Amino acid sequence: MPDPMRPPVSHHCPQPASLRSDPSRPRASLRTAVVWEVLRDALDGRAKATGRDSLDVLDTGGGSGNFAVPVARLGHRVTVVDPSPNALFALERRAAEAGVADRVRGVQGDVHGLFDVVERGGFDAVLCHGVLEYVDEPAEGVRNVVAALRGGGVLSLLAAGLGGAVLARALAGHFTEARQALDDPHGRWGAGDPVPRRFTAEQLTALVEGAGLAVGAVHGVRVFADLVPGVLVDTEPGALDALLKLEAAAAELPAFHSVATQLHVLGEAPGGGAG
Repeated sequence: MPDPMRPPVSHHCPQPASLRSDPSRPRASLRTAVVWEVLRDALDGRAKATGRDSLDVLDTGGGSGNFAVPVARLGHRVTVVDPSPNALFALERRAAEAGVADRVRGVQGDVHGLFDVVERGGFDAVLCHGVLEYVDEPAEGVRNVVAALRGGGVLSLLAAGLGGAVLARALAGHFTEARQALDDPHGRWGAGDPVPRRFTAEQLTALVEGAGLAVGAVHGVRVFADLVPGVLVDTEPGALDALLKLEAAAAELPAFHSVATQLHVLGEAPGGGAG
């Protein structure tokens, strides 16, 4: 088990300049920029390791393609598994509009029945974003997505962070709810909480390592973005750019993992190589 006070982190800091230069990243980049940069680097590294320009990528719970379509635009083949027919319909339309319909496939299913719809051990990379919060057995969910990886493959795991929810409730003046989230075993602040489960960085890294992967990086996501008034970002000259830089700089510092709205863990499977 890793030292709980020092979760594994990478020594690579996402570069805001490359985030800004991506024309497909709108203002929503505040919520996705850090994850996208880490994921793109991981896919580039995996492509070099395998000697293949086009990887097979699985996006579990990928919905309408927020990540799947940009990944396909990099030249990779993406299979999206999602339980919602409406989301898969939106994915098909979005992929067609982006000109990548031939590289994106949507299938209806979920993480627990994953191998009813996709091949075991058939993917170079698996995305599991916003899924663990909603499954009954997170450890089983992680084991399933890891079993979809080829040797040497990478897992991109994104889940709601406990500390960010506690901080947000407290700053809104809901101190009792903040304390309840802190004490609740699932990190819920009350019956009206729309998120069934939240995690600490230590819990997520333990799940990844328990499934047999090495933790390559841990990043805090939306450390500041959800706390800053939107009107400030929209009206203050240079505020969006400066906030992107701040998010990127703080993302892999362990001190900020405990207050991030989301946590991103990059896992690396053993084995693999050129293929």
